[in-house]
Amino acid sequence: MNDNAVAARIRQEITDNPVVLYMKGTPMFPQCGFSARVVQILSTLGVGFKGVDVLTDPSLRDGIKAFANWPTLPQLYVKGEFVGGCDIVSEMMESGELQTLLKDKGIAAKG
Repeated sequence: MNDNAVAARIRQEITDNPVVLYMKGTPMFPQCGFSARVVQILSTLGVGFKGVDVLTDPSLRDGIKAFANWPTLPQLYVKGEFVGGCDIVSEMMESGELQTLLKDKGIAAKG
């Protein structure tokens, strides 16, 4: 896939799905601790999300980093907006900011 096709795919996924997590592995079988942590946070909040395994597609793995201009994975998107990676999402969860963001975006969450 070329860069434009990858960017188009990402735009489509984050438009079609309210919450998308680009991660290593799947929500059921995360392949890194950082991805597992964000899955745990979203699950704790009861937030439904689409997990996208970047390990199955090297062009997507590189493309998502360029798309958000963010060098690491996982990457969380809510209503098409890049939220952050594991550290940011963890900090937002602890402060309550993540719950507020989800509520403001119309995403049902506990807490």
